[in-house]
Amino acid sequence: MDNSYKYFENHDCKYYPCHKGQEHINCLFCYCPLYSMDNCPGNYTYREKNGRLIKSCIDCSFPHLPENYEKVIKILAAQNSKPAKDK
Repeated sequence: MDNSYKYFENHDCKYYPCHKGQEHINCLFCYCPLYSMDNCPGNYTYREKNGRLIKSCIDCSFPHLPENYEKVIKILAAQNSKPAKDK
């Protein structure tokens, strides 16, 4: 694959494939770097667990698609260029 630094599959991972129905999964973003963002472009929902709402990305394959590598990097770059919020 051209630009292989943008994509790899770990067939030996005990969780592979982490998303059913995907023929190929980019494992580069195994833990999604967009998870903490409320406005990420992926297909996520919120579900209740132990009285709390948690983000569920079980039906999301956005960061795992090779064509979305540049989009993820662009989103992260934009997020990192924002001033830090006061706590």
